[in-house]
Amino acid sequence: MKNILRHLSSLIAPLVMGFVLPYLIVRYESWGFTRPLIVPTLASIFGGVIALGGLVLLAAIIRLFIRTGQGTIMPWDPSRRMVTAGLYAHVRNPMISCVLLVQAGAALLFASGGITLLALLFFAVNWLYFIFSEEPGLEKRFGEAYREYKRNVPRWIPRLTPWQPSAAREDQDPPG
Repeated sequence: MKNILRHLSSLIAPLVMGFVLPYLIVRYESWGFTRPLIVPTLASIFGGVIALGGLVLLAAIIRLFIRTGQGTIMPWDPSRRMVTAGLYAHVRNPMISCVLLVQAGAALLFASGGITLLALLFFAVNWLYFIFSEEPGLEKRFGEAYREYKRNVPRWIPRLTPWQPSAAREDQDPPG
């Protein structure tokens, strides 16, 4: 039961940022307006597809963190092993990218300027967090293995081909 609750904690931030806040924004934006919540246009259909794609990728990343990383995506219960497989072989922050996809899709789906602003703020805060907190922490935890990963895998724009870590570092646990 403890493991289930631990892994369910991985859903807190993605659910809040990808669903709860966008829902509240749409509810607030719709007060006093006569337009329907879902605007029936090609943009809204495209937005729904984008959001759904982000959600599917998000689930895959959470699963990868649980199985490969032996931890969660949350800072209070970080992975015990460095994750460089799956989407992490293409980009260092696919979790944030997936939440941004969900937010961008919701912004299109609901024609919401508020959700667009949420996505921009979410990206800016995470950009600062990764540069000044997360990446230095990962360098301390995983040492040269993370520095090699960082040199080869971009932070935000995915590389087309997956990066393969050197065999000597592939299964490295954090030092200490």
